[in-house]
Amino acid sequence: MAKSSSFIFSSESVGEGHPDKVADSISDSVLDACFAQDRFSRVACETLVKSDHVVIAGELTTKARVNFEEVVRAAIREIGYVNDDDVFHADKVFITNLLTKQSPDIAQGVDERKAEGKKHAKMGAGDQGIMFGYASKETPELMPAPVMFAHRLNRALARLRKSGARGTEWLRPDCKSQVAVRYEDGRPVAIENVVISTQHTADVSHRQIEKFCVDQVIRKVLPASLLSRRTEFLINPTGRFVVGGPQGDCGLTGRKIIVDSYGGMGRHGGGAFSGKDPTKVDRSAAYMARWVAKHIVASGAAERVEIQAAYAIGHPEPTSLHVDTFGTGKLSDERILRAVKRVFLFNPAEIIRQLDLRRPIYRASTHYGHFGKKGLPWETTSRLAAFRKALAR
Repeated sequence: MAKSSSFIFSSESVGEGHPDKVADSISDSVLDACFAQDRFSRVACETLVKSDHVVIAGELTTKARVNFEEVVRAAIREIGYVNDDDVFHADKVFITNLLTKQSPDIAQGVDERKAEGKKHAKMGAGDQGIMFGYASKETPELMPAPVMFAHRLNRALARLRKSGARGTEWLRPDCKSQVAVRYEDGRPVAIENVVISTQHTADVSHRQIEKFCVDQVIRKVLPASLLSRRTEFLINPTGRFVVGGPQGDCGLTGRKIIVDSYGGMGRHGGGAFSGKDPTKVDRSAAYMARWVAKHIVASGAAERVEIQAAYAIGHPEPTSLHVDTFGTGKLSDERILRAVKRVFLFNPAEIIRQLDLRRPIYRASTHYGHFGKKGLPWETTSRLAAFRKALAR
């Protein structure tokens, strides 16, 4: 996508207590609980939260024996909905479990065996779809600056809230942030404005909230070199945010896909991540594409890159792969794609093997984006030497 030499780009993030993120967290907690006992579990768990109710629904194939009520309550408790005045409270919510066994029609398309009408014996993709991966040189995480800055703000709010430090007692779990960054010649040069909306108790003044968010959050976590007297701070712009979380709004798994990925800077195929095991390529292939994109930028082959992979349900190999360096490549996009194909395998079984995805790692991905965080396998550059060698061929 062509951009002018000067433009402003904004991205948002939401905190752990946002209703949609509460739902994502519960869905990924169910997935991890199954993987903790059975590494071959198949999970597609959707969650709805509203007021004092939680509904979990979807399909499972697993040998794990899971106390789902316990898992749900633990996820809510970890987020912080444990205050006496919380309508949505870890120990008081009503839970409806509508999880059932996975359809055999879907299972036979994924299973690594040759079934009637199936052309391949390899594991097939769990669904059709298009997935994108993105990387950019503009931050140490090789992520777009606006979304990484927005994530930092919410992470700092959660850390302060959970610390129990004096002067933070009024903070509550629901929050959102948004950061607008000015770019010159493709590089971030200034933060134009910062928006923070954080849930709070009724006994704190707006002035106190504003001062806290600017002094203890924004100025502590955003680069001072990008802030100036021109930077506008919009703190709780409605003036009041006491009722929040699932009490104030319905939450659903998978409604924050742009927050989960690149903040809108890279394209998105439309498939959500949370609650899905890695046979579902809308999760695992998006992780794979990010892993490869990160190698391309880390290798110095390009300053910015986007990868698209497309799949057909039941078919083991991607139906297409595409690399776009937006004119920043030191080599042609075609040459980079040839190197990618020499080093990385994109069929679902190999994605799972290369990234070691059959394990309970998914709750660590839920909050503050699935990309740009340490400790997740798709954020490593473990094949950098091999990739550089392939580029030189």
